[in-house]
Amino acid sequence: MPTGFGRLWTAQTVSSLGDGVSHAALPLLALTVTRDPVALAVVTAAGTLPWLLFGMLGGALVDRWDRRRTMWVADTVRAVLLAIPAAAAVLDMLSVPLLAAVAFLLGLGGLFFDTAATAYLPDLLRRDPALLERANSRLRGAQTAMSGFAGPPLGSALLALGRAVPLLADAVSFMVSALLVRTLPAMPRPVPQAGESLLRQARAGVSYVFRDRVLLGLALRPAVGNVAFLAVETVLALFAHDRLGIDTYGFGLLLTAEAAGGLFGAAIASYLGRRLGTGTALTCTAAVEGLAILGLAAAPNPYAAGLALAVCGAGMGATMVLAPSLRQAIVPAHLMGRVASTSRMLAMCAAPVGAFLGGWLATAYDIRTPLYAAGGLLLAMTAVTASMTSNRRVEGALRAAAPVGGPDHPASKEPAREGAPDLL
Repeated sequence: MPTGFGRLWTAQTVSSLGDGVSHAALPLLALTVTRDPVALAVVTAAGTLPWLLFGMLGGALVDRWDRRRTMWVADTVRAVLLAIPAAAAVLDMLSVPLLAAVAFLLGLGGLFFDTAATAYLPDLLRRDPALLERANSRLRGAQTAMSGFAGPPLGSALLALGRAVPLLADAVSFMVSALLVRTLPAMPRPVPQAGESLLRQARAGVSYVFRDRVLLGLALRPAVGNVAFLAVETVLALFAHDRLGIDTYGFGLLLTAEAAGGLFGAAIASYLGRRLGTGTALTCTAAVEGLAILGLAAAPNPYAAGLALAVCGAGMGATMVLAPSLRQAIVPAHLMGRVASTSRMLAMCAAPVGAFLGGWLATAYDIRTPLYAAGGLLLAMTAVTASMTSNRRVEGALRAAAPVGGPDHPASKEPAREGAPDLL
């Protein structure tokens, strides 16, 4: 791995720890201001709105800007933003509108950082598929460990020291990340498309995804998956309490089992890709997720439920390594930001649909119904996308993306055409 990757990994690991701290602390801070469920939902939803409102334009801007600079500026701005609610907490001036505004701006900063990081990584690793899988496995594992295991309990502990402490800790993590990112090697800036408006470039990114069968299959998985997983998440606490007899502490252990499975899945993703081929591996992990959710729905006791969630987490962890690695390997550099943001935006737009579906099914039928529906939806999605991301199509896309004479061949310096390759 290039030496620069270690600094990128460290930066994202530190930032993920800060994210885990704030993800636990912000809802608890909101509870000190209001007990209104609608107000609390507004604070939570504010963080996802930037992807829904600016996902397309954000990707187009990242494809115009220097990716390294975009990352460290976004982290610096987020660090400064967190000083605002920290000061308000010290002065006892916290309010729901303030927390919602900060959550929205932090989400906007995350949009630019995540999109730029996704576009920067393949440039750093020269679009080597094997290196991309190894890199995404390490990044995903660190993110799960920090934001899923270490961050939340640390955030709760820091909150006990003072309402401003977890916010300042997250601000420090952003500053450390920004300083590390600034030391990364510079990469060539994307070739600008002369005479094109920002909106036209954003539409070109969306068109590229929908015209390419492999990229569309990769985008459909998280979009449909979010409908299914949010339907489960909406009723999971109630299902665990009413049907499995799990208390609050046990529910935390249940979620930990899913995170542990995610770590395992991220660790074995490259092995699965080598043994089965990336296309077949993606189909298998998607099928495993669907079967695991059906197993959760039928679980007779907490132990079976924990095992089902761990298996589901493993499938998700492997998918979230293999799919981004493949996308980064086959998408031209000057389109990477737009393609990444389009895929993420589709997934974010699908999440509210899943939450509504889960609540409606549980109310109209039974608490297990959303889980059975989610499992069936995941299996149906697997069947639909299996041919779109088959080994044959994946290998064809990789061959089409590879420069004629390798990474040092003059052809590799030329910008790719704006339209999608004809893989339909």
